Parts: sequence; C-alpha cells; structure tokens
Amino acid sequence: MHIPDGFLDGKTAAASAVLAAGGLAVALRQVHRHLPRERVPLLGLSAAFVFAAQMLNFPVAGGTSGHLIGSVLTAVLLGPSAAVIVITSVLVVQCFLFADGGVLALGANIFLMAIVSNLSGYAVYRLVHGWSHSVRSTVLAAAFAGWCGTVLAAICCAGQLALSGTVPWTTAFPAMTGVHMLIGLGEGLITGLVIAVIARARPDLLDQPAAGNLTPVLGYGLLLALGLAIFVAPFASPWPDGLEKVAATLGFEHRAVAEPVLPAPLPDYEMPGIQSAVAATAVAGAVGTFIVFGLAAILARVLVPKSR
Repeated sequence: MHIPDGFLDGKTAAASAVLAAGGLAVALRQVHRHLPRERVPLLGLSAAFVFAAQMLNFPVAGGTSGHLIGSVLTAVLLGPSAAVIVITSVLVVQCFLFADGGVLALGANIFLMAIVSNLSGYAVYRLVHGWSHSVRSTVLAAAFAGWCGTVLAAICCAGQLALSGTVPWTTAFPAMTGVHMLIGLGEGLITGLVIAVIARARPDLLDQPAAGNLTPVLGYGLLLALGLAIFVAPFASPWPDGLEKVAATLGFEHRAVAEPVLPAPLPDYEMPGIQSAVAATAVAGAVGTFIVFGLAAILARVLVPKSR
C-alpha cells in the first residue's frame, strides 16, 4: 500500500503529512513518558522484523500480491504509540533508501500504515480481547485486528485518491476494499501466527511491561529477520500489490512519477554492482534490516529516560 508520488495532489499529501506529524508527535511524547526502559531493544527488533516481512510479498488472487503491514502486530507487543515509531522508521528507510513509496507521499503512507492501520486495528484487538484472556482468544483477537487494520487503511487510501481527483470514490472504495479484504487475510494469518509463537515461547512479552531477560529474544529475533531478508525475500511474489493492481485496473498507474524526487541508493531493493538479482536483493535486504533496526533502537534509547 506504499503510495508513489503522483497519485495524490498537493493538498491531500499536505493534509496527510500534517495528520501524520501530529500522530507521530503524540506517539513520541507517549513513548518518552510511558515506555519501560527494558522494552527499548524490542523497538529495534520489531522494526527489523517488519521491514524484512514487508519484503515478502505473497500471492493473493488475480495476479495480485500483498505484504504484511505489521502495525497491529507491533501494537500488540509494544503498544500503539511505540508501533507508530516502529512503522514510521520502516517507512522512512523504505522511502529514502529503496524508493519504495514517494517522498512527497511519505506523510500519507505514515498516516495510513503507522496510524490508521495501527490505531484502528489495536482498538479492535482491545475490544475483542477484553472478552477473554486465554491464549486462543489473544491469537484470534490479534488476527482479526490485523485484518481490520488492513481494510480500514485501504478505505482511507481510497478516500485520499478520491479527494485528489485521481479516481472517483464510488470506484476507488469497492476496488481498494475488495482486494485488501483478501490481503488482510494474509495480514491476519501472519499476525496470529507470530502472536501464537510468542504466547507459547515467551508469554511475558505480551505483558505490559515485559519481564525476564530480553537479550536472547533480541539476538534470535534479529537473526530471524536477517534470514527472511536474505533467504526468502529474493523469491517473493513479483505480482503487483493491491494498490498497484487497482491503479492498473482503473487506469491511473501512469500518474506515478517515473523518476523519484530524491535518488535512492538501493532502488527496488537491489544492491548495485551485483549481477545476480537474487544476491542483489538479499544483500539489500540485509543492509535495510540492519539500518531499520539501528534507527528504531537509537530513537527509542534517545526517547526513553535512563532512570526509568
């Protein structure tokens, strides 16, 4: 759902950027005040995992692919404010390092994936999870919330496209909602599976705050993220994602800016100078994983007081 430059007009991109900045400011303030110091490493780990997982496009139907957003998954583990920072870190690196998502549309992408998907999905999770606190209910609530967050972000994206005059609302709404209802199934399945594994192996990570030693979790989790980026991402589905498919179907894909506003060092997730496409993607994925991990971890350490 990464919007490229050209799909949105200036007023919609600017309004989305203002809303994203406001949401990020609130999230930074909440993390500074409330995030336990011992959970700081989990922000870097979550960012690395989400970045690697977003490279794994999975086929849906009709030549369309989807990928994990990860905002609800992160919110369940760290809370919605921390999830805003994690997903924003991922989107910033994707935009400037890989030209994935437009520079002028960065605010819109942050608003959709770091705020709308996150907060709406987490609200659903808290509502459904409140009925029971068993492991099964936690997993099912997280999976359903992941689906809801994806669909609601797609509906909001349809509104942005309609407000920009790119495509009428009556056309954008059913097209974006329909394809992302299918993509949301993958989001919900992945979210539920990850939460199920964590609930069995380290249920304390689902508590607020977490207990126990997080060093092994950090090490193994980073290795898992690197493994996904290096060994799985090069073989992800090449089909267009939901927004790209809708743009092609409705005939506005030509509005995307051909050349990025700022040149990216690793465009299209490939390391320049490497002949093998598989190796180029694997190396670029590993580099991106480390950078996202470091950015989110450093930001969290700066935000959270040492005395906490």
